[in-house]
Amino acid sequence: MSAQTDGAGPAGTARDRYGSVWRRMSPRVSAARTRIIGWVLLLVLAALAVVTFVTWRLLIQATDERMDTSLRTEVGEFERLTASGINPTTGLPFASVDEVLNFGITYNLARPNEKILGYVDGAFRYQSRQQAPVLLKDDARFTELAGGVVEPASGRYPSAVGEVRYLAVPVTLAGDPARGVLVVAYFADQERQAADQAARLMLLVGGITTLAAAAAAWVVAGRILRPLRDVAATARAITETDLSGRIPADRTGRTGPDELGELVGTVNAMLDRVENGVAAQRRFVDDAGHELRTPITIVRGHLEVLDPADADDVRATVALVDDELGRMNRMVSDLLLLAKSGQPTFLHPGSVDVAALTADILDKLSGLGDRQWVLETAANVDAVLDSQRVTQALIALADNACRYTGPGDRIAIGSQLTGGELRFWVSDSGPGVAPEDRDRVFARFARGSSGPRSDGAGLGLAIVTAIAQAHGGRVLLDSVPGRGATFTLVLPAVLADPEELEE
Repeated sequence: MSAQTDGAGPAGTARDRYGSVWRRMSPRVSAARTRIIGWVLLLVLAALAVVTFVTWRLLIQATDERMDTSLRTEVGEFERLTASGINPTTGLPFASVDEVLNFGITYNLARPNEKILGYVDGAFRYQSRQQAPVLLKDDARFTELAGGVVEPASGRYPSAVGEVRYLAVPVTLAGDPARGVLVVAYFADQERQAADQAARLMLLVGGITTLAAAAAAWVVAGRILRPLRDVAATARAITETDLSGRIPADRTGRTGPDELGELVGTVNAMLDRVENGVAAQRRFVDDAGHELRTPITIVRGHLEVLDPADADDVRATVALVDDELGRMNRMVSDLLLLAKSGQPTFLHPGSVDVAALTADILDKLSGLGDRQWVLETAANVDAVLDSQRVTQALIALADNACRYTGPGDRIAIGSQLTGGELRFWVSDSGPGVAPEDRDRVFARFARGSSGPRSDGAGLGLAIVTAIAQAHGGRVLLDSVPGRGATFTLVLPAVLADPEELEE
């Protein structure tokens, strides 16, 4: 009987269940990569915009403060030049307000984007030689605004080429009724062009950086999402006949544990459980089909030749059928036990007095046969284990020893704590195990070649091995042909009292 014939079997069901999920994940991985790039670009662009705007505003603020300082400086220089009332070029006192303005504007050099103008009685009279983007002297509105002030005034004027920041101070001279005004003006938008150019340069460099960041993010996102692609590829590779595919952990590109490494380990562990579950189902189906075929054939053969009119034949056939059904029942029970051995609920561990457990098992063994039952030693510790499963394993070993010994032969059991391991053993004085059978006897449906032929299904030692492995242990065999055999159940020593483990 085959364990599976098509995708509807256990492996096919697992493949359909998990494979379809990961196949749907494959395009989502690409979409996730695109979303990662999109979010990275969005964050980079947002950071670029904030940094550029803040930098531009700081540069503008610094430029405005510099212009205001320059306006006050120019007026201060004018006042220092004319404070004495003497014209340095002639050595004579200033004769008029007109002369004061002419001298001050001539000898006070204007900076780029700066303009110095002089007004007398509200009319333009002088200006600095520095070129300007627009002639303020021809702007009637500006002349009206700044050319006739009677006290210092500052402000901003929207000219044809943008904002103009100015400072106007009145100029008077004793003996001259004329009223002059000195105006120092800055073309603010032109002065701020350096800040604007710096912001544009930042945007250009930021745009190039963003493209580079997008390319780098694409590569990094690919490396980050590689385990997910491996998950999808592994799932696609799983078929109803091959569940061995695993995600290569060394392709994550990481040296330490992280979330993706944990994901890879978790998915691989899940695939291990799926494969083990499918393998257990397959073994159960194969074993049941293989071993049950013989008793079914025997029962069918006797029923086909049964003579209903012969009472003796009917009684004999019924007895044979009952015996075969009993053997089938034991076989199915053992197979179910082996199938459950890999499940977490197989064991129910608890704190157990090992010495008392060993003595109780010896009491139970006396009913197996007329043998010399001996307790060699008992470990005086409290350990964490499943006492029922350990009892089941030792009884199976003792039953196996009874099959290969005769009345009065010695069979000994014992337990001992040594080297951090807890050992239970059953030793007999039978014919032992032949060297060629030492590994084979632990397989399912295997029987030793020495000694009498057993009517069991050959699952006893397989069950013992399953119980040991469920505890995280193993089974050892020490045998010399003709001098008996010793089967030892070796379990990790998980003591209920840590102080006893130190002793």
